[in-house]
Amino acid sequence: MLTGDGSRLEPFRTELTGYCYRMLGSGFEAEDAVQETLVRAWRSFDRYDEQRASLRTWLYSIANNICLDMLRSTQRRARAMDLGPAAKAGQGIGEPAPERTWIQPIPDSLAVPMNGNPEELAVQRETIRLAFVAALQYLPPRQRAVLILRDVLCWRAAEVARLLETTVASVTSALQRARSTLNAVELTPGEPFRPSDSAQRELLTRYCTAFERHDITALVALLHHDATMSMPPFMWWLRGHDHIRQALLDPDASCEGARLVPTAANGSPAFWQMRPGPAGSYVPFGLVLLDVFEGLITGITTYLDADRLVPLFGTPAEASGPPETPLSHR
Repeated sequence: MLTGDGSRLEPFRTELTGYCYRMLGSGFEAEDAVQETLVRAWRSFDRYDEQRASLRTWLYSIANNICLDMLRSTQRRARAMDLGPAAKAGQGIGEPAPERTWIQPIPDSLAVPMNGNPEELAVQRETIRLAFVAALQYLPPRQRAVLILRDVLCWRAAEVARLLETTVASVTSALQRARSTLNAVELTPGEPFRPSDSAQRELLTRYCTAFERHDITALVALLHHDATMSMPPFMWWLRGHDHIRQALLDPDASCEGARLVPTAANGSPAFWQMRPGPAGSYVPFGLVLLDVFEGLITGITTYLDADRLVPLFGTPAEASGPPETPLSHR
């Protein structure tokens, strides 16, 4: 936590983290970028000129330059389905890929300011979904910045031009190219998590109940026929509810006895998968993010490196029994 002039900077931390996350595709890297942004701003605050730029614009300029520096020597982060063809159930999941390969998750609390109206909140959640952030990674970094600032954060073209030290015409051209690229990327259909949507809550409750009862028939009935399932850090992934059913029925990969504890990640329905531990306890096994669309589950992404993610998300509440309302505390 910064002191002194830093108290004027801290209120921008969440929105800056959301921006950096969309740019970088990693919750860990976004936190690092924002911390460096605030430290640099704090150290040079005596040179900040409010006649030249608002405090918000100045901070975004620092954050953007840090992100561009971080993106100069790194590969594009992706999801499993962006890296190769679907596998078949029973083929084995292979070897894990390096962390840098993957779009990494982020807690909503770090990236989504909660003080906006419901419509703005929905946009913020939608634009940190795994599929959207993965699509952003197809864009060159400066185009990525332009699209996020213009289409996600709704900055005016002149504001973006000043931040990027370029012209309005250049910003407009970059935005058109970015939109064209995104239109060509196949996005997994999905909706942001909407706590007030009773139909969505009912679907997720049925999913949790089926999972915790290990009722594969009921669970698969909730999947879209073209649903996907992936488990980073493994390249292995499946498409289609028939292949997913076969994988779930594999006795060597059974989730029987596991429970789901709700959390808030990537603006999507999300759960910690908890498996039985010592002395009747439950320990985190994976972080599960769901894509939900038109009353069905269209995607299941389970991050298996739970130990690495817990420090970012916080220790999940220990599951002691099937919850009456699996989403009640989100």
